[in-house]
Amino acid sequence: MVLDVPATSTPLGRGIKHIGIGKYGSKPLTPELLAECRAALLDPTSHPLQRGAFFGALLAKGPTPEERTLEDVIGKGAFSHPTFFINKICPDLPEGLLPIATKLVRGANLQVTEAEQLGDYLFGDGPCETFRGLAASIMRVRHETNEEYQGLMRASERTFSPGFGSISCADRPLVQLAEPFDGVENSYLITPLLAQLFQKRGYGAVSLVGRSSGPKFTLNALDLYMHLGCQFLQSNHELDTPLASHGWVLDQKALSPALNRWVERRHIIIKRPFLATLEKVLNPCHAQILVTSVFHITYQMKMAELAMLAGFDAVIVLKRGLEGSLSPSTSRSSGILCAVRTPRGHLFFQHFEGDAPAFAAFRTESEPEYDQPQALDNARLVRQFMIDGQTANADFDNRVHFAQALYGRGLDWVESQLR
Repeated sequence: MVLDVPATSTPLGRGIKHIGIGKYGSKPLTPELLAECRAALLDPTSHPLQRGAFFGALLAKGPTPEERTLEDVIGKGAFSHPTFFINKICPDLPEGLLPIATKLVRGANLQVTEAEQLGDYLFGDGPCETFRGLAASIMRVRHETNEEYQGLMRASERTFSPGFGSISCADRPLVQLAEPFDGVENSYLITPLLAQLFQKRGYGAVSLVGRSSGPKFTLNALDLYMHLGCQFLQSNHELDTPLASHGWVLDQKALSPALNRWVERRHIIIKRPFLATLEKVLNPCHAQILVTSVFHITYQMKMAELAMLAGFDAVIVLKRGLEGSLSPSTSRSSGILCAVRTPRGHLFFQHFEGDAPAFAAFRTESEPEYDQPQALDNARLVRQFMIDGQTANADFDNRVHFAQALYGRGLDWVESQLR
């Protein structure tokens, strides 16, 4: 599982970065990089995850005539014959997965049951890391469908530790907060203060956190909560004991060792596969409302749809938060999408834009950038704001007040729809 050098410095790693952008932005390999990748593919010591992720990105992008010459490494015509291709690069793949593998290589989408079977394999300890890299890369570049997410979600839920079963012991409705686990590099997080907001509104707050899978490694919510000295949730049975201030915190490591093991894999395949989205919408504590974020506006509705698949009754999705976090931007076009599923099964949606007149007092011309923000400093700001309602950092205070107003407005609408 381990690489001796940074994943992005190997020829295949640089190839993945170059072509694994997405179905609308991928670029062909340069002649120099093509030659280096060819040599790496011929090298038996190349990491199998990177081999799979590279081929997956290449096939999902669609190889150029020059890139098609790489099939000589596998066998003539390999890119045009999925079964032959899979048998050559994944000789140890269990036979039952061959139909799913060939379907992915052909560019077809998986049905829910197929994605569920794939998920069981991805999260298991069976052989063939090459196929794990290949499958994750193909789905990521061409974008995963809701049906695929639903199947992968079911497989993920089967990996939960026994303490996170079908029973919730909470004495109040829960709000789950989850932002990208890779956190931030130039700003401070306000997640515990958002949790406090929901607690004051009568909810139990559960923050989902985990180790960063990259590309950012400076500061994330797990680091912040650790510096706040919080107690991490070990079982849903603990939800019957109300916690003051920022509520409960659930570390992915305690929730699912299988998901936690994928962190190392994600470091190696570089690009952010399905788990970057899925880990935020899993609902192990049976919360009623999900509060999450997306950086790309096109994913805002997708997150809302996935939240409903995960069993939430409502969701609040922030767009263009600072570095994709739950902290709203005060200078760019930030805002939230709220969605609810009524008891009759109907879906309703509502947008609240951050540049609306009601939020004008919080708007700024620009955002300050903090170089290598430290968890200790972030924790100090959070603690001080919790006690005093303000800090010596005017930007931090303004952002928290803006977030309270924006999310509060969203929660008002959600509650009006769920009554």
